[in-house]
Amino acid sequence: MKLLYAEDEPAMSEAVVDILTFHKYSVDAVYDGEEALDYARNGEYDGIILDIMMPKLDGLQVLKTLRREGNQTPVLLLTTKSQVEDQVTGLDMGADDYLPKPFSMDLLLARVRALLRRRETFTPNILTFGNVTLNQHSYELSANGQSVVLPKLEYQLMELFFINQGIYLSTENILVKVWGYDTEAEIGTVWVYISYLRKRLAKIGADVTIAAKRNVGYRLEKVK
Repeated sequence: MKLLYAEDEPAMSEAVVDILTFHKYSVDAVYDGEEALDYARNGEYDGIILDIMMPKLDGLQVLKTLRREGNQTPVLLLTTKSQVEDQVTGLDMGADDYLPKPFSMDLLLARVRALLRRRETFTPNILTFGNVTLNQHSYELSANGQSVVLPKLEYQLMELFFINQGIYLSTENILVKVWGYDTEAEIGTVWVYISYLRKRLAKIGADVTIAAKRNVGYRLEKVK
């Protein structure tokens, strides 16, 4: 599961990212509201954690803009105990939950799990294209009665293709959405992972592959 976490206090950000990463979440950390809005617009996230008090844009402004633009990714607001009005306003704007500071890491993890369960009402557990299915919980790629459990990055790349069926994705776009804005990975890494997935699709007898269009990008297509 991939999370966007916006918090302007470096020590708090580092601590939360460490605990979320330890519990197998992939996290993009940003430090102001403008970054949060940019990442949320351009990334594919299962959940967003927004501190209300941030420079440039506060968390409520980010939330309001995302909901106005149709982004329905579940949002958890981080507030101080004195921000009761902000808590109410945030829920009215479309936040899914809020967590007052200071909080325990165990409570944060419980709220994140609850947040991601809400997402399941919007996103099916099984994605399908051709004779292939992708299980979003088990990471299983299946076709013709055969299946393989994908490693994390291969799964995230395959999920991106399933969610964007019929849409060409550029190599640069893929790199940002799967590996993140701050990655040190190079363009060639995307090509390598696409090659891995093509081989896996062929091995399970899929009737689809990842097709390339010169100077445009890649997408899932039926094998002709």
